[in-house]
Amino acid sequence: MAMLLIAGCAGTAPPATLAGTSWQLVKFTGGDGKLLSPDDKSKYTLAFNANGTLNARIDCNRGRGGWKSAGKGQLEIGAMAVTRAMCPPGSIDHEIAKRLHHVRSYVLKDGRLFLSMMADGGVFEFEPAP
Repeated sequence: MAMLLIAGCAGTAPPATLAGTSWQLVKFTGGDGKLLSPDDKSKYTLAFNANGTLNARIDCNRGRGGWKSAGKGQLEIGAMAVTRAMCPPGSIDHEIAKRLHHVRSYVLKDGRLFLSMMADGGVFEFEPAP
């Protein structure tokens, strides 16, 4: 199985607010207003492990990498190895995978996690995974 490596930072000292949490994607809104919504939220998940590693499900693909936070509300998702299976037509896997390493901040609001990309590139909205 082929792997794709997404460059970024390694995981260090994760904040307690994200450590040990799991989320499923509700939607992504691009800086240009483009809206991406998954057909099934449970196919797009992020698990922030307390040791600074991140597990991701991106439709039919899986990823693993690092995450870190240098301060309150700051977040960087680091190098991720991601499988490259061909997902079914209509999948937004490539659109989501290519954007994750551009995340630079987060906000927890009303039980949801919002991840913002650098340079107003867009915002991911997640809800707690069951």
